[in-house]
Amino acid sequence: MTPSELLAAARELIARPDAATAGVWPRTAALLARQAIEQAIASIWKAQADTAGLAACTMRSQLTCLPSYIDAETAAQVAYTWAALSGACHYHPYELAPTATELINWIEDADQLLVRLP
Repeated sequence: MTPSELLAAARELIARPDAATAGVWPRTAALLARQAIEQAIASIWKAQADTAGLAACTMRSQLTCLPSYIDAETAAQVAYTWAALSGACHYHPYELAPTATELINWIEDADQLLVRLP
């Protein structure tokens, strides 16, 4: 799936919650949005021969390198959105799942960032 398709699937989960996805749709939507960002970043690395190896690094390492290849503001927003979605993907017994409003905002942020990434 392309990053845009992943974001569309995340939006679909939020817009049409189903009894079969009760309790898991917030984290699933966050995971889909995070995957969209990860795929977009991987395509940046694969576009240049000298950065192709970065795609095999951890995402935190990739986010650390990102400001060297795109503008710093966009790189910071990508890192923030990715971290927020990453936190939302994991189950913590002492935290609630993200709300639909939080997810919609993060998905919109991811969508805007995909447009700004080369």
